[in-house]
Amino acid sequence: MELNHRHDWNVDATAAVALQKELAAEIIADRPLDVESVRLVAGVDVSVKDDESGTAQSQAAVVVLSYPELKVVETQLAKMPTPFPYIPGLLAFREGPVLVTAFEQLEHTPDVFIFDGMGRAHPRRIGIASMMGLWLQKPTIGCGKTRLVGKHADLPEEKGSAVDLVDKHEVIGQVVRTRTNVKPVYISPGHLIDLPSAVDFTMHCLTRYRLPEPIRAAHNAAGSF
Repeated sequence: MELNHRHDWNVDATAAVALQKELAAEIIADRPLDVESVRLVAGVDVSVKDDESGTAQSQAAVVVLSYPELKVVETQLAKMPTPFPYIPGLLAFREGPVLVTAFEQLEHTPDVFIFDGMGRAHPRRIGIASMMGLWLQKPTIGCGKTRLVGKHADLPEEKGSAVDLVDKHEVIGQVVRTRTNVKPVYISPGHLIDLPSAVDFTMHCLTRYRLPEPIRAAHNAAGSF
């Protein structure tokens, strides 16, 4: 798959924040998704483990599934030494380089990408799903397991319940219950998609688990080292 190379990754934390602020203005988060045209959806995740020498290694997984059947079509893995420390809000700089390698290996071009991470639900409105969306130039969705920023009302326990996630008087995502009496997920548009489409499409990628099937498949693949 060809990518739109946007920037170098070799930056420190100060420069990374400045770059996020610059690129955030380019994010498009108000475009409805044409679901009828979706044939392939990709789940994206990265796992980090120490090797025998104690050096952190990152393995990226991009798993492409058919839609709406949600059957695995292709899995691509990439591995490298972890290039950036863990800093909340700067996940893209820790995971982006190895993801680029995995994306470039794809033989199929997904119509939508769902990331285990944030999109607009980010202090600078450019989480990993948004930032990588600029590289992919495809609709991207952030579906995180924990809240990074924002506040929300109490969420009912029933599957399908959803409330707005709000930061500085702006709706940046939704908190969604994907299974009854199970912890919710935090869904936000990444790039080239709006919030209602991001939530609706993610819900259509659920099976019987908390996480949508593309992310679940990517998580399992990324941790296989």
